[in-house]
Order: sequence, then structure tokens, then C-alpha cells
Amino acid sequence: MLIALNDTDSAGIAAEFVRARTRAGSPAMGMVLTMVIVADEDQADTAMDMAREASHEHPARVLGVILGNGRGASQVDAQVGTGSGWTGETALIRLTGEVVKHPDSVVLPLLLPDSPVAVWWPTNPPADPATDPLGRLAQRRVTDSANVARGGAAALRHQCKAYTPGNTDLAWTRLTPWRALLAAALDQHPLKVSKATVSAERSNPSADLLTAWLRLRLKVDVERKTSKGPGITSVQLETAEGPISISRPDGRLATYSSPGHPDRPIALRRRDVHELLAEELRRLDEDEVYAAVAKTLTKSRSL
Repeated sequence: MLIALNDTDSAGIAAEFVRARTRAGSPAMGMVLTMVIVADEDQADTAMDMAREASHEHPARVLGVILGNGRGASQVDAQVGTGSGWTGETALIRLTGEVVKHPDSVVLPLLLPDSPVAVWWPTNPPADPATDPLGRLAQRRVTDSANVARGGAAALRHQCKAYTPGNTDLAWTRLTPWRALLAAALDQHPLKVSKATVSAERSNPSADLLTAWLRLRLKVDVERKTSKGPGITSVQLETAEGPISISRPDGRLATYSSPGHPDRPIALRRRDVHELLAEELRRLDEDEVYAAVAKTLTKSRSL
């Protein structure tokens, strides 16, 4: 159930949260964090749907923030509610006028006390999330370079250059299954890798991160090739006994090949955004591996 509040403020939204809990007969919702979503008007509904799915694993107070036209008098409108598939509380807040320049003044009083805060920009993130008015409130700042209006690879580089502990990008999260499979392959075949190749769509930020990760870990030359996709289509590691490769041309099922063994299929589907969000919210401390890869990527001129 959603309640519309027109020309309201933080106190009005907070009071409606209390009324919503009372109607639900649950004075304590067991929420573990506050998730703030900064979205455009046309992306807000989709982003909130993804957050709702992620909240099944991480019960949260979810605050969607739409930054409208910054001219004129300040106005705050909101839709507040519980239920309808949410495990916690939700508010979709539209800001217009002068308050657009100070969204933290509205969001700060609505944060759950003594709980971590995560901010997610589903489309176009700020140049430096850690210094953004809302980003400063968070322990975890999540961007998605693959979903910017254009230039995903360039957007990722900007995010890597602006890296601050607590920052992450869903382009990195998408690599978790790939990194796990490649690490397992080298555990099974402890061979020295002489070079590697990553094939993916031309402007695929995850592929750039995977290339940097392999260079960092293997200390070898890693070639980045362009394919038709979807996403990353193959990784090949060259060894003296033959190549170790994982090929996924359809975005769902991969083929794992290694020296002296028959090929075998591996489930490797492209995951939905809500699954990526849920993974990122499992840890709110610094991702030191991502930090090192981001630094490697910013130093590389060939990606």
C-alpha cells in the first residue's frame, strides 16, 4: 500500500513510516540498512523493483530519490508504504526547486539509526560518488558503468580514478562467477600462464576490469578482443600444455576446456541487477581486490 504525500518534508515522511508500520501491525520491521537510490524519473520504477527484489535478502528502508528541476521554490513529494513485496519500508521522493541542490537535508533525517547506508546510482553517477551530497552519507556507494547513457568504458575509468574505500561498480560484481571459474581452473591445472585473451563487446566495462584483474594476478600480457557479445564471450589462458578456456557465446551456458580433459558445459548466465545488488550488500567494508584492480585499470593505456 502506497500513500501519496504532496508538498511534504522529512518529518512528514517519517510520520507516515510510523503509521504504515502501525497499519501493518509491526512496530519493528527488522531492517538492517538504509538503501538510497538516486534515479531519473524514467528509471525510478525499474530501479525500485530491483531494490525490492534485493530487499528479500537484505530487509531495508529503501529511499528512492528523483532529482527534478532545480529552479524555483523547494518542494518535496513522496509515495510512502510497506507491503506489496517489500520486506521493509519504502519511499519514492521527488525533489524540485532549491532542495535539489541539498538532497541530503531531506534524506539524512530518514536514515535508520545505527545502521549502515548504501547509495546506488542505477544510471548516470556523479563524477566522484564519495563527495556527492548523498554519497557522503553512505558506507557503500554503488555505480553501474554498464548502464550509463553512453561510453560505459569511459565511465568506468572515471569511477576508477575517483575510487574511495566504499565505492564499487556493478561491472565488477558481474565478474564474480568468471573470477571464481578462472581461479578454480588454475587450481585444477597449476600451470604457468604465458598470456591471456578476453573477448567481449567493444564497450563492456566488465571486460576491461577482467583484463586488468588477469594482468594484476597473472603478471602476463592480456589481450582484449572485440566480439558480438552478449557481454563477455570468452577468456583463454595460454599454457605450455595447451589453452585453458571458458567460452560463453549465448550469455547463459559456457564451455570449459582444459588440456588433457574433455570439454564440459558450465552454467554461467548473465545475472539480473537485483542479484548483483544483493551480492554487494553482503559486505559493506572495503573491497581491496576491486581497489587494486581499479588502480591497475587507471594505469593501463591499452584498455
